[in-house]
Amino acid sequence: MSAIIDDLSVMFGDVTAVDGLSLEIATGERFAVMGPSGSGKSTLLRAIAGLAAPTSGRIILDGADVTDLAPHRRPIGLMFQDYALFPHMSVIDNVAYGLRMHGATKRASRHTAARLLELVGLAGFERRAPGSLSGGEQQRVALARTLAPEPALVMLDEPLGSLDLALRESLLTEMRSVVERVGATSLYVTHDRTEAFSFAQRLAIMRHGSIIRVGTPDAVWNDPATTFVARFIGHPNVVPGHVVGFRAEAVTIPGSAVSIDDGPIDGVVQDTVFVDGTYEMTVRVGLDTLLKVIDIDSHPPGTRVHLSIDRGAVRELVLDEF
Repeated sequence: MSAIIDDLSVMFGDVTAVDGLSLEIATGERFAVMGPSGSGKSTLLRAIAGLAAPTSGRIILDGADVTDLAPHRRPIGLMFQDYALFPHMSVIDNVAYGLRMHGATKRASRHTAARLLELVGLAGFERRAPGSLSGGEQQRVALARTLAPEPALVMLDEPLGSLDLALRESLLTEMRSVVERVGATSLYVTHDRTEAFSFAQRLAIMRHGSIIRVGTPDAVWNDPATTFVARFIGHPNVVPGHVVGFRAEAVTIPGSAVSIDDGPIDGVVQDTVFVDGTYEMTVRVGLDTLLKVIDIDSHPPGTRVHLSIDRGAVRELVLDEF
């Protein structure tokens, strides 16, 4: 299923949560929307699902305008961060619930639910109560329940936000694999760059209710376009003004593009942190410029170093936030 969001706005009183937003998602595409808290990303999902009324604009799914369609009539599955499992129902009944609401028989719905539980690695958990499951297991049940009615568009709202880091990484891989296997178009909302970059084929960055950058993960990383996007996705070096021979409103320099060697730029190490087998150092250049540098050797604070910058890796930015 393709999805087109056409000039969509959502207001709550005097507050504009989504502001004239337009977006296209291709059939079968894994798409992510990321942005800080309050950027409007969850409101966008709720509007697509029919849980928040648009002030203006259209929502078009597979060529059909569903802007005024009731939520239960939209071919959409929405998974929330807190999973929203029914505590009084068994695992299999939770997964089968949506199918029963769509008129499937108890036998048919349980058969489909059992197949999906096997798909998400929970075969044998059918009779368990949700309260007896770990957070990761509840997340898998919620995903199976979302997929059970075979929605053409699967929407995931911060689905891993309440889990610890190690569990998030493993479940993210499983979730992407499951979505690929069922062949659904998917829209994943998160504030976490790692999740968005790992899940999505394309992604959008939201700010103040608007989309300010769209592209593949590598395109957005390699050319963030603005200082806000560069900082939000975790670029280590975003520097304003005239920087070591480059002239732009601002530039971003990947940490791997700055090396400690016999280069022409003098600096003093301010801080050194061990990260994943390398040392991440903050180096002061001049009076007010700090650069992040990654090196296999440790250079203690106070060490004078010489830096080189790979000019081909430097990207100019629009100065929109510092």
